[in-house]
Amino acid sequence: MRSSGRNSRDSGRGNYRGAGGGSSQPRAGGKKDEKQQRAGRPRPEERRYDVGESGSAGGAKDERRSGGPKAGGSRGAAARGGAKGGPRTGAASKAGRPGGKGGPQRGRGQAPARPREYDAQVEERNRARHDKPQIKTPKTFGEPEGERLQKVLARAGMGSRRACEELIDQARVEVNGKIVTEQGVRVDPEKDEIKVDGLTVATQSYLFFALNKPAGVVSTMEDPDGRQCLGDYVTNRETRLFHVGRLDTETEGIILLTNHGELAHRLTHPRYGVKKTYLAAIQGPLPRDLGKQLKDGIQLEDGYARADHFRVVQQTGKNYLVEVSLHEGRKHIVRRMLAEAGFPVDKLVRTAFGPISLGDQKSGWLRRMTNTEVGMLMREVEL
Repeated sequence: MRSSGRNSRDSGRGNYRGAGGGSSQPRAGGKKDEKQQRAGRPRPEERRYDVGESGSAGGAKDERRSGGPKAGGSRGAAARGGAKGGPRTGAASKAGRPGGKGGPQRGRGQAPARPREYDAQVEERNRARHDKPQIKTPKTFGEPEGERLQKVLARAGMGSRRACEELIDQARVEVNGKIVTEQGVRVDPEKDEIKVDGLTVATQSYLFFALNKPAGVVSTMEDPDGRQCLGDYVTNRETRLFHVGRLDTETEGIILLTNHGELAHRLTHPRYGVKKTYLAAIQGPLPRDLGKQLKDGIQLEDGYARADHFRVVQQTGKNYLVEVSLHEGRKHIVRRMLAEAGFPVDKLVRTAFGPISLGDQKSGWLRRMTNTEVGMLMREVEL
């Protein structure tokens, strides 16, 4: 009975093994097949650096479909550009970032960072290269000389370049006596005479100022005695200026300052007879023929002096404010003429020098003359 039971258990065990798919020999063959498949797959470090369709993702998909490695293998793909240090594009570059998903940890397989001193040297070298002074090369044989006329006019204060082009189109600009209507004409601002509406344009580096000189200021650019002078009002100017004519120390009013020597010389020369206008405060009553006496001439110790114009501007009781215009420039000429006629001057102000008027300019204020005013002055003395 016992032997029959053992036999029955053995036969049952054999039936169980057969139902499970065979003996131990078939299982050993299955492990061999798995090892062969694993040997054909790319290793993890190779898959990590593969790029493109031939990389790890593409190779794994092909393996799954075909059951084996793709032709060429991931090892060749890594050598063509996916190996360490090679360029990364697309998904591979994102995966390779430090801290990224599936990427290497910080510091593994990366180039060392450049020191800050090296970056500072590079930046300093770049600055030195770009901050070099521009070298002015000599003009070539075919290069046109001079500047465009509209550019010269714009720099002289005649308006924008577009506005200056319109002046040329309207035939209002002349160069050396000839009217210019063509755009792009080149001129030499240092030599050519340029006029707009008959007025000379100061295109050179000349300065023209009008100062309302207060009483007590000496009409010199420097004073050895330390008194207040005209030079105190132009100390911040780089170009040396000089005054046109003179005013008495106690006389107020307009006086011109410039660095244009020829213009200053002609404005003070008796040949051109530039008219100056004064307002004088005197005590009356005044005779009716006082204006006629001044126009006919007053005998002074250095000869006759004549006024070009005389009128009473204001009267308050015995106080009179009269206007006298004359083209002479002798010392104290207005004070001496009125004193010789019997009316000493209490206060004297010069209100105009040629076409340049004082206007509402405050005492002690210096202003730059407009280009139109400079042109009128030059026309006054035939420049």
